[in-house]
Amino acid sequence: MQFCYVDEAGCTGVLPSASSDIQPVLVVAGVVVPQETLAELTREFIHLKREFFPANRPRGSNHLDWIAVEVKGSELRRQVAGSSRNRRRHAIGFLDKTVGLLERHKCRLKGRVWVKGIAAPFNGRSVYTSSIQYIHDWFNAWLEFRNDRGVVICDSRNKALNTIVSHSIFTQKFRAVGDKHPLILEMPTFGHSENHAGLQLADLVCSGLLFPMAIDAYCRGRLTGTHIRRGYDVLRKRFGLRLEGLQYRIADADQAKKRLVGGIMVDDQIGYRPRASLFAVTAMPAPALEVTLSTVPAPTPPTATTP
Repeated sequence: MQFCYVDEAGCTGVLPSASSDIQPVLVVAGVVVPQETLAELTREFIHLKREFFPANRPRGSNHLDWIAVEVKGSELRRQVAGSSRNRRRHAIGFLDKTVGLLERHKCRLKGRVWVKGIAAPFNGRSVYTSSIQYIHDWFNAWLEFRNDRGVVICDSRNKALNTIVSHSIFTQKFRAVGDKHPLILEMPTFGHSENHAGLQLADLVCSGLLFPMAIDAYCRGRLTGTHIRRGYDVLRKRFGLRLEGLQYRIADADQAKKRLVGGIMVDDQIGYRPRASLFAVTAMPAPALEVTLSTVPAPTPPTATTP
């Protein structure tokens, strides 16, 4: 069994101008955790939070209450871009150990990074929903390769938005021509991050790493809003290669193209830069992923207007 934990960073609003303080990037990504390592991963993550943030423990709490003590990626990225050298080193050290956890427990990453166009239409609802569909497509392909089954757990937003996303997957599983995601056992369920180590790790990946890395790669020098901060380049330099290696990518069904597809995809509507820019340098693909995408076609772009 495989669990895919999904979170997002950024907002779904339109970017009205180059100087706007609206978040210029939306990241929707999933962290896949093997069931056999989930318990140990959770215990190690609790220990990591205790080690780096000992003062955050609520008075009178016990060891297991540490799961509810969240370390937010948005706060870590502020520290990375801040003026305090000690706080910067502390945040980078925690992110370094977090990525090490994902590597050691053989987790995988997939998702979409949307860089909004300036004063361009951006249908946030459609973009988010299509991102969840994309994650399901590639999660099912990963399960097919492993001959396994899986469940998707998304960070809960609100009932109305959760229902829309779940129904979009329902229509794909129960379509007349057959289940598009037969190895994913149910529609996505929605959890509260304070109860799931996997959702907290997904937040750290989305908000603490991919979001600021995308800002640095695609927005710095082009936009001037408050979210464009110096210092994010260190995250690309330190973690780009490692995050590239944590993806799972699949050989394109078109063998003539001789390329891998999937993983973290980028849609840059400002400078139209490639996904490789996100990781600063291009890593070798992760091992043991040479499988041809056969029964699962490449995801199609959303039908509604997107950036």
